[in-house]
Amino acid sequence: MRHKNPAPSSQARGFALVLVAAVFLSTTAIFIRYLTQAFSLPALVLAFWRDFFVVLTVLPVLAIAKPSLLRLDARHLPYLAMYGFVLAFFNASWTLSVSLNGAAVATVLAYCSGAFTAILGRIFLKESLGWAKLAAVVMCLLGCALVAGLLELGSWKGNVAGVITGVLGGLAYALYSLMGRSASQRGLDPWTTLIYVFGFAGLFLLIVNLVPGAPLPGSSRTIADLLWLGSSWMGWLALFLLAAIPTVIGFGLYLVSLSILPSSVASLIVSTEPVFTAIIAYLLLGERLTPVQLAGAALILGGVLVLRLFEGREAGTPSGAS
Repeated sequence: MRHKNPAPSSQARGFALVLVAAVFLSTTAIFIRYLTQAFSLPALVLAFWRDFFVVLTVLPVLAIAKPSLLRLDARHLPYLAMYGFVLAFFNASWTLSVSLNGAAVATVLAYCSGAFTAILGRIFLKESLGWAKLAAVVMCLLGCALVAGLLELGSWKGNVAGVITGVLGGLAYALYSLMGRSASQRGLDPWTTLIYVFGFAGLFLLIVNLVPGAPLPGSSRTIADLLWLGSSWMGWLALFLLAAIPTVIGFGLYLVSLSILPSSVASLIVSTEPVFTAIIAYLLLGERLTPVQLAGAALILGGVLVLRLFEGREAGTPSGAS
């Protein structure tokens, strides 16, 4: 089936929307870094509240604007619960990575997910893995090694936890992306998926934070730690904005852009997120990437570019097919 290319005015609007979405999404690590630095907020406590506030923000909007999106066939619940577990793992590793590596490095490392997605897609979804994808995988993995300082033993020896959580964040992001594809194939609306998946993820993170005994790194040590921010309205506001701006607004604009642009084009533009994060982190947090890390970031973005172009070529064969 062939579809019409968007009119120039609509195409320009689509490009603008997805670019603004990338800017909003790029603030995720900035908010996390601020909360972990200014308030020493434990990473997994932060991850729980982020998911909770996403649900708190989206639920009333859907209930008023389109309540039908809240209704779900019970047969999808086990799948969405598993998806929520993957999101909880991603949020936990990603938040820990930001607190250990900084906003810019953590965001760049998360984009190693492109390589993991290609590999896992081949294993579990039987997707093709031609020379272009293999080249992209090599570029992404080498870029991650440069950003993490794996090629300079002395530079990462003292931050093994940061390297591990950064790479785990990329792996979890890949799993999250693959399950997102599967959710779409099951006919689930993106907003329905979002509200249920974030709800399950919040529930799993709450359980983790309440487990007695030796807690996981970054989790609460007592029930009182869940209210770590106490009466600090600035901290609670930052937590709410973390959910509202990057996740709800950023994701919402991205969804709108997908109604105008091909998904391959939109996903390519949104891959500029690490660039915006690095710029904002430099301006607001004083973070700087070394020349080696910049080279690694360029390799990762180049690998993502190759993957997107390859996917776009596959999706467009024959040209214009959908």
